[in-house]
Amino acid sequence: MAQVTIQNVVKRYGNVQVMHGVDVDVGDGQFVVLVGPSGCGKSTLLRMIAGLEPISGGTISIGGRVVNDVAPKDRDIAMVFQSYALYPHKTVAENMGFALKIKGAPKSEIEQKVRKAASILDLEKYLDRYPKELSGGQRQRVAMGRAIVRDPQVFLFDEPLSNLDAKLRVAMRVEIKELHQRLKTTIVYVTHDQIEAMTMADKIVVMRDGRVEQIGAPLDLYDNPVNTFVAGFIGSPAMNFVHGRIEAGPGGAVFAADGGARLPLGDARVEPGRTVTYGIRPEHIAIGPGGVPARVSVLEPTGSETQVFAKVGTDSLDAVVKDRIGAQPGEEVSFVIDTRRVHLFDRETGRRL
Repeated sequence: MAQVTIQNVVKRYGNVQVMHGVDVDVGDGQFVVLVGPSGCGKSTLLRMIAGLEPISGGTISIGGRVVNDVAPKDRDIAMVFQSYALYPHKTVAENMGFALKIKGAPKSEIEQKVRKAASILDLEKYLDRYPKELSGGQRQRVAMGRAIVRDPQVFLFDEPLSNLDAKLRVAMRVEIKELHQRLKTTIVYVTHDQIEAMTMADKIVVMRDGRVEQIGAPLDLYDNPVNTFVAGFIGSPAMNFVHGRIEAGPGGAVFAADGGARLPLGDARVEPGRTVTYGIRPEHIAIGPGGVPARVSVLEPTGSETQVFAKVGTDSLDAVVKDRIGAQPGEEVSFVIDTRRVHLFDRETGRRL
């Protein structure tokens, strides 16, 4: 296990700068997920940790040692890629032990480490099979086993579940998290899927355009996003955003949406007249009496819950409710907003107020 420290890291391709002074601390034994949309720099950062991409500035340290100029093979890391990258002509056991064989490790040591890793990943009965005889999930476990036998200080995962179907992704998420709990090894994991990030990470690093937007525990980011980007990226379905201004009312301040609706604020402390963006997550809207009139556009029942897409004034507002509702598209319902969960953001900067 080892701590990974990224300090003021910059990356340029010629005159184009794609990473802008990134700072991230990965604690010893932590599971840290780098998340963000395509092109945000998360995979580039992971490849710089691995030594597959040179950095243009700053420092990267692994286990207290600066590795800027250290070759990938000497960084004591193991990487699991989106592609399984298995040798088709080698058995599972041969694939898992290949890196040790190249290093000249004794055959007995290789067999011992391969069997230990196979036991951890439930691959013991597949050791004599070839990759073509395995399912996608089994192949990904072999790729993970190949990393485990090296006993590295740090595991690096680059979108390892992207090629799997939805059901298998859920199963593999659990397997990787259980693996981390057993091995207690430092893991840096890249994904564009915020559900993976929320369910697996000890700490999430949200990136955009080569910069870190926010770092924190999953529920900290969910409850206290620093800006509209993080608020909209973390959480599924995404947070509702409505533009408008704060107005004084007889019962206290209210939010007057540009689309004509008036939404409750609760205890929000923002001066009247200020233009803001109003944020509320769909799961924090219920259907009941005394709420905001909303006209249903589309209903999406999933069995355990129903997602309601509706118009409030001319603005769109989505709700996720546990109860099955009898409303039809075009009918009016009453949206009851949990004012304790309302977020207000500066209209110009997007920063949370």
